[in-house]
Amino acid sequence: MKEFTVVIEKDEDGYFVGSVPQLHGCHTQAKTLDKLMIRIKEAVLLCLETEDDLGEGLQFIGVQKIAV
Repeated sequence: MKEFTVVIEKDEDGYFVGSVPQLHGCHTQAKTLDKLMIRIKEAVLLCLETEDDLGEGLQFIGVQKIAV
C-alpha cells in the first residue's frame, strides 16, 4: 500500500478541491470533506491504472507562505 499527500483547497463556490501532487492530473472536488476523501481515493486509483511513473520521483515536502 502506498501513501499519497492530498492538498485540499476551498473554491469561491464553497466546493472542496483535492489534488495529489505526486500524480499528474489527479484531482477532484466535492461539497463536503467526507465526499472529497471518497472521490480522491477513486481518482488516485484511476490515476494509478494509467500512470507509468507512480510518482516515485516526486515527494511532497510542505507548504510555505510568502509575502509580496
